[in-house]
Amino acid sequence: MPTSRRRRLHPLPLRIMHWLNAVAMIVMILSGWGIYNDAVIIGGLHFGPLRLGSWAAESLLWHFAGMWFLAVNGLFYLGYGLLTGRFRERFLPITLADLRATLRDTLRLKLVHDDLTRYNAIQKILYIVVILAGIAQVVSGLAIWKPVQFSTLTWLLGEFQGARLVHFLGMAVIVGFLVVHVLLALLVPSTIRAMLTGGPRLPAPPPRPGAAP
Repeated sequence: MPTSRRRRLHPLPLRIMHWLNAVAMIVMILSGWGIYNDAVIIGGLHFGPLRLGSWAAESLLWHFAGMWFLAVNGLFYLGYGLLTGRFRERFLPITLADLRATLRDTLRLKLVHDDLTRYNAIQKILYIVVILAGIAQVVSGLAIWKPVQFSTLTWLLGEFQGARLVHFLGMAVIVGFLVVHVLLALLVPSTIRAMLTGGPRLPAPPPRPGAAP
């Protein structure tokens, strides 16, 4: 098959959005911890010096800067994944048999990731969960930012403190995902190289029905 008709595992637009999202998420998390430290939600839980900004107001400025950056880039990422069919191709299907097999291999410490072109069932679920958590962060963030203008949304989330709790839990999910994601990347360095170079070439997708030859 001619090289021109093949595609990279991670196309250039996706790689750019991936690394921009990574930087924006780190800014949002560290600045969010600075804001949280000023009014803790869970007593006894304090992030101390793990923050961006020397005090709450400065952390808030960083948070707003990262918010717009992440929101715009995230919209492009969602649009790209949906319109190109990448989400469907990479994250579906998830079968119960695959999930059981992946859990069994994980418990036996036999989980491998030699084939970069395929995600196992747990990876698929984790990616879907973190995307949903990102959407929840935007929704709850709007309720916290403008509780009067988005009063109905704030009410649906359990008023202002409920929205803060949803936002905190969403952050915890994303941080947990990032920790697992980075550890797996360090254990399988080829995944990092693939996200930098594009990875292996794949066969071109089949033409859509009705498309010109």
